[in-house]
Amino acid sequence: MIDSALASLYEVETKALNQAVRRNVERFPEDFMFQLSKQEFENWRSQTVTSNPAAKMGLRYPPYAFTEHGIAMLSSVLRSPRAVAVNIAIVRTFIKLRQLLATHEEIGHRLDHLEWRESERDGKVKYVLDTIRRLIQEPEPEPKRRIGFATDSAAQ
Repeated sequence: MIDSALASLYEVETKALNQAVRRNVERFPEDFMFQLSKQEFENWRSQTVTSNPAAKMGLRYPPYAFTEHGIAMLSSVLRSPRAVAVNIAIVRTFIKLRQLLATHEEIGHRLDHLEWRESERDGKVKYVLDTIRRLIQEPEPEPKRRIGFATDSAAQ
C-alpha cells in the first residue's frame, strides 16, 4: 500500500507517517518498504486523472510503498489506538486473501486429480470439470468503450 493511503487510514498526515518510519528505518528492510522509482512514480501518477499535471498530485518525491510485513511493523512505530485497530484489520484482510487464494489453488489441484482419474471413462466428467474451472477463474474484463466523437471510419 502507498504511504498516503495508509496515512489516511491511520488518520495522520503522510508526512507524520513517513517521519515515524524514518526515525525507525532499521525496522523496515527492503522487503517491508521501498520508495517508488522515478519511472514507477511517473507511471503511477499517469494512472490518476488530475486536472493540473504540473501539480504532480502535490508530491515532490516518489511515495513509499509498504508490503504486508511493513504494514504490520507500522503498529510498532505508530502507537495510537487507531493505528493498532487499523493494523489488525489490514492483517486480517491479508490473511483472508491468502486463504481465498489457497482455496482456489486447492480446488484446482483437486480438479486436476479428478480429471486424471476420470479421463479413462468418458467426456462427461471432463465437461463438468471444465465448467467448474471456468466458474472459479477471474472473469475477463469487458472491453472499454471509446469515448468521444466517432467518425464513420472509426465507428466500423
